[in-house]
Amino acid sequence: MKFFKKNALGQYIIVKKNIIRLFGTVVYPRFNWMYRTEISGAEILKDLPEKNVLFVSNHQTYFADVAFFLHVFHSALNGKPNQIKYPGYLFPKDNIYYVAAEETMKAGFLPKLLALSGAVTINRSWRANGENVRRAVDRKEVENIDLAIKDGWVITFPQGTTTPFVKGRIGTAFLIKKHNPVVVPIVIDGFRRSFDKKGLKRKKRYSTLKMKIKPPINFDTNMNIDQMMATIMDEIEQSKKFSFFDNVKKENS
Repeated sequence: MKFFKKNALGQYIIVKKNIIRLFGTVVYPRFNWMYRTEISGAEILKDLPEKNVLFVSNHQTYFADVAFFLHVFHSALNGKPNQIKYPGYLFPKDNIYYVAAEETMKAGFLPKLLALSGAVTINRSWRANGENVRRAVDRKEVENIDLAIKDGWVITFPQGTTTPFVKGRIGTAFLIKKHNPVVVPIVIDGFRRSFDKKGLKRKKRYSTLKMKIKPPINFDTNMNIDQMMATIMDEIEQSKKFSFFDNVKKENS
């Protein structure tokens, strides 16, 4: 039956849509009334293809970032780019996915529920429970990301952590080489000041949440992995030169 239709990952689409609507409604006042927003570049979203699109971004909190992404995306797709003022946009596009650490999405009832909104969960091969580890990549998890990008839009955080200016993980470059998607870089700021690390508790009210959506990167798939990652880290403003500028800014503030 159409009512019980599932997406590429086997998640019930009706459940996914209702979770996005429910939690989107809950956080709508927070984003609009407790904080200021500064969004640019979202007008390009309506011109992107339905499938095989990869968004690469820096990461500042576990949950607030992704929630903000979904608000901005759906508002733009409903004809209101660069603003999230009209709650009528909460009628979600059902093939948006985001890559998230499995340990994060299983840490309690709320994260488990939020995972049904489109999370492609992975066991990080380099980090677990706050410690550095080394373990093999799970092929099933790679296949799930493949399914998601073939089905729609995928949001990924190449650094795999909320710590700024950390080196990006090469899995993102391998994904680009494999699927040759439209790669859209996004830069966010203000979330670390506004929320706790999980992105659930408020810290500094009335600060500004920023999102800059840049034009797609035109990758040559013959480019080597290191070149790809260098380009990505520059575009999401997490390379060493941006670390230097950030330190200078802090010293002068």
